[in-house]
Amino acid sequence: MAEGRIIKALSGFYYVQSNNRIFQCRGRGVFRKNKVTPLVGDMVDFDESNPGEGYIQNVHPRKNELIRPPIANIDQAVIVTSASQPDFSTLLLDRFLVLIESKHIQPIIFVSKMDLVSDEEKSKILQCKEEYEKIGYTFKLMTTKEPELMREIVPYFKDKITVIAGQSGVGKSSMLNTINPLFNLETKEISESLGRGKHTTRHVELLEVSGGLVADTPGFSSLEFNELELEDLPSCFPEMQERSDACKFRGCIHNKEPKCAVKQAVEAGDIPTYRYEHYLSFIDEIQSRKPRY
Repeated sequence: MAEGRIIKALSGFYYVQSNNRIFQCRGRGVFRKNKVTPLVGDMVDFDESNPGEGYIQNVHPRKNELIRPPIANIDQAVIVTSASQPDFSTLLLDRFLVLIESKHIQPIIFVSKMDLVSDEEKSKILQCKEEYEKIGYTFKLMTTKEPELMREIVPYFKDKITVIAGQSGVGKSSMLNTINPLFNLETKEISESLGRGKHTTRHVELLEVSGGLVADTPGFSSLEFNELELEDLPSCFPEMQERSDACKFRGCIHNKEPKCAVKQAVEAGDIPTYRYEHYLSFIDEIQSRKPRY
């Protein structure tokens, strides 16, 4: 029995990387019976039946998983958001951050197209950069004229599994293509072979980049809080989580409770007002969600 990581799943086959070799494996029927679907990113035990082929016998416990794209054991997510076209939005950024924090994934924030905004907008984004860095987030700025700045992210990939997240048109593909031309080759081949206007489900694959693995499919295609429970929301805001022990009530939701350390920090200017307002809007969203049965 050998151990390895699934780096690609396609047409019922799982491609497992083990000791710098790739094995084409099938899953045992026991998975279907137990309703376990192996995912890209899973650590697995497998038997080699023929040279380069085998059967997955066991899937190791996961530290996290995404539904779209279907991938497990992610260490970090690079959130690419833009300064312009589409405009920079702290609300959208916080939405991504909450989804990523809820999965216990480390976020890195990249703001692209900084050369396309006015000085006034630039100073607002720089102010946000300072505030997010104070919370503890890595926050990088990029311009369209200096794509090599995207390479600044490369050292972060080492020994990690990374997904790239962000809305359409912010420069996720450009970033991946700058980091590794292999990504470009793949997207070009796929678009040419499929023709325009055809919908297809792309398989997810982990590609090796700078000593780590990067998912070739953007993460978080849905930005709904369908899986997030209200009591878990405060822990998705690190600056609230670190103050929660100072609240009068245990399990304080930092909303209507008295003697709340988070509300005091907002009033004192230690937590940005917009972060708290976004937090309250996310509470409303979760509370108004239709019940699941």
